[in-house]
Amino acid sequence: MAKGKLITLEGIDGTGKSSIAKRLKSTFLDAVFTMEPTRSWIGKAVKKSIESEADPLAELFLFVADHAEHMAKVIRPALEDGNIVISDRYSDSRYAYQGATLSHIFDDAMEWVESIHKGWTIVPDLTILFTIDPEIAVLRCGIRGNHTKFEKIEFLKTVQENFLKLAKRESHRFVVIDAGRELEVVEREVESVIKEFLSK
Repeated sequence: MAKGKLITLEGIDGTGKSSIAKRLKSTFLDAVFTMEPTRSWIGKAVKKSIESEADPLAELFLFVADHAEHMAKVIRPALEDGNIVISDRYSDSRYAYQGATLSHIFDDAMEWVESIHKGWTIVPDLTILFTIDPEIAVLRCGIRGNHTKFEKIEFLKTVQENFLKLAKRESHRFVVIDAGRELEVVEREVESVIKEFLSK
């Protein structure tokens, strides 16, 4: 059976990651594009928790449930059919974000969150990490007009540090991109990275 490739786009809020994901659709016409949180009823519950003051541990398990559904209904079937899958956010977002929200509960919250996923999630073949000055990211979020509880400078600094720890530890699959530049410049670089990866 043909095995597809899983490419994930990660980064803090305000990096332009989702805008790039939309633009990539016109280049990678045969790819399956998806996202987390998903558009399923569980994904909608996740979005409600983000908009509320949900307990961080309860919120984590909503994210994990949404990921499990995503894996079962979209990711695994698409990969088994030999497709290229491009996901706007995936498990690394959980490690980085919930690793930050749960840091007051666990000594190494990120490692604990990762441990919950071991044995059943699929590790991406390529992860593109968009980095940006968190102050600029928060300004961009303000322009976008839909601030969430996560879009605070100090919090996003911690999340980005978590992402960079993951990228350093798993450098074989991460490519870090400076998202502080013009969207078109970032888009061209992302396209180039994906094309080079797929040509190997």
